[in-house]
Amino acid sequence: MEIFWEYARAFLCGGVLCLIGQVLIDKTKLTPARILVLYVVSGVVLGGLGLYKYIAEFGGAGAAVPLTGFGYLLAKGTAKAVSEQGVLGALTGGVTAAAGGIAAAVFFGLLVALIFKPKSKS
Repeated sequence: MEIFWEYARAFLCGGVLCLIGQVLIDKTKLTPARILVLYVVSGVVLGGLGLYKYIAEFGGAGAAVPLTGFGYLLAKGTAKAVSEQGVLGALTGGVTAAAGGIAAAVFFGLLVALIFKPKSKS
């Protein structure tokens, strides 16, 4: 029964993040690209303040998968690298922490581009 609640919390957390994004799209003049940047920056800021860890503990994958989770990963990686390497860690920590996800995105993007043929929208 515990696994059910884990899934329910992930669904709830991810759903709330998607709901906020949809409301921003519908009720503001922000472009989707700006909303995506806002989500990443929000994750960095909340992670830097130590608040996003509570959301991540509650939501699990529902908090880790969206772009706010990517921002949190960047902030967490940077903080860890700064504590270990000093100022240089501020430049390398975020990318090092997110390297696996970035590499997977590039690889699967290339794979999909090679498999499928683009079509015109008209």
